[in-house]
Amino acid sequence: MITPSWPAAGVTPNRADDAASAPGDHGSAPDRSAVEAAGETRRSARAASAGLLGAAVNGLLGFVLVVVITRGYGASGSGAFFAAIGVVTVAAALCTLGAETGLIWMLPQRRTGAAGDAARLLPVALIPPLSVAVLVGVVGALGAAPVAARLLDTSAGDGAVLVALSCAAIPVVVAMTLLLAAVRCVRPLRAYLAVQSVLLPLARPALVGLAVLAGWGLVAGLAGWLVPAALALLLCLALVAGPLGVGRGAALRPAPEDWRTFWRFALPRAASAAMDTGAVWVGVLLTSVLAGPAEAGVFGAVGRYILAGQLAMHGLRVAVSPQLSRLLGQGRRATAAAVHRQMTALAVLLCWPVYLLLALHGATFLAVFGADFAAAGTTAMAVLAAAMLVNTGVGNVQSLLLMSGRSGLHLASTSAGLLVTVSLGLLTIPGRGATGAALAWAAGIVVENLVAYRCARMVVGQPLVDAALVRVAGLVVLAVGGAALLGLLALGDGPVGLAVAVGLPAAGCLGLLALPRVRARVGAALAQIREREPGGPAAAPEPSTKGR
Repeated sequence: MITPSWPAAGVTPNRADDAASAPGDHGSAPDRSAVEAAGETRRSARAASAGLLGAAVNGLLGFVLVVVITRGYGASGSGAFFAAIGVVTVAAALCTLGAETGLIWMLPQRRTGAAGDAARLLPVALIPPLSVAVLVGVVGALGAAPVAARLLDTSAGDGAVLVALSCAAIPVVVAMTLLLAAVRCVRPLRAYLAVQSVLLPLARPALVGLAVLAGWGLVAGLAGWLVPAALALLLCLALVAGPLGVGRGAALRPAPEDWRTFWRFALPRAASAAMDTGAVWVGVLLTSVLAGPAEAGVFGAVGRYILAGQLAMHGLRVAVSPQLSRLLGQGRRATAAAVHRQMTALAVLLCWPVYLLLALHGATFLAVFGADFAAAGTTAMAVLAAAMLVNTGVGNVQSLLLMSGRSGLHLASTSAGLLVTVSLGLLTIPGRGATGAALAWAAGIVVENLVAYRCARMVVGQPLVDAALVRVAGLVVLAVGGAALLGLLALGDGPVGLAVAVGLPAAGCLGLLALPRVRARVGAALAQIREREPGGPAAAPEPSTKGR
């Protein structure tokens, strides 16, 4: 995500937002402001459609991956697998040092091509994180045996090899993450989505499934999960080399000021980025240590369903964050808040039905992984689904904080949530296993989002919730929640009850589409999405003159 350096509370509002309330203006400025705001909401709708498509593909293939892992290795084996993935994910997030956010912020402000200065940022952004990643990887690989003895069940076999392989892959994952950030800036959004939302999630279940079918064991399965990261790294190198002029005479030697500017910006973001990325894996690792790999496997399977809705939120964030950065950098806080409310309403419309169904029909969903998962994970699913209603209901308030330059407030909210998660987890996981982990994580989710919402409301100075958002939320609860409850009470928590819960709202939507007024509004929305923007990198914000 992009973290601009402008403090939103101190920027000068742009003329459009100022003029909207200026006495003596006879209406032209308010009209111009309204037109600009409408243009921004149309732009956000187009970007959101691409982001959501990528998130949908990513979520579907991620679900397939979890089915392959859980069906192929069982509760205990999948727990060890998820713990090994957690080692890579958390360590890579820590070793990245916030440099991916620094790249997304600084690259759009540099000149690309062979004669430009953008390529000089690559050594600045890559050398420190990769140095740390190599050091962590070597130390972790050398200490793999004692870590595996504590983290993994010895009955899973090859525990030390799993940990050593995970640690060895950390530099590759760090390099891939940084170059993906560069791709997001110098290429259109579709290039970023092709790697992040198609290549990685498609290759992983295919290679892990091959290892399962061949009977090659956990080590080969984990290798199948890691190899796509190396492929993505090579593809990202090819994607960024051309626009940055690498190999065609572009200067790669950074100036001293490049180092100071980049890391003065990136380091404050490093801690919160690591917490964001590692939140779910902290729960998996704690559960594995305190309750055993089997409970960790259940919690990991539950988390995959819960994160399905989060992928939609991530898709919206990837698409709209650069736009929010530009608007807030120009002082157009009212327009930024309008875009945020629009995206929140869309997130509620897309995500709340999923979480209501997961909360009331969790056993049916978990039965896909096996009977053991359904028996042990239903309560955990309901608890986390309820927490995610809060997470979705406040929208991407973390993005508002970061795009306004208030990474310190973002870090404060993230730290509060992680502190609650870990503290409660130490108390609840030993006796309750996956359910205890879910209770701890749910409490952390609610605390983080409420703190972030309050901070974002203070910083932006505009309403983040309006009547339209409340109406959308109420409609979803009545339609989907009512149907899900009816199916549960009348037919039980099984496939038939779930079919009723899904079928009734679907039939209602089809009935609404028969109304001419509804069809006209849907057609207008689709027409906005189909409108094309001028070419250029979809994710690159316009440079601001209000910054450093």
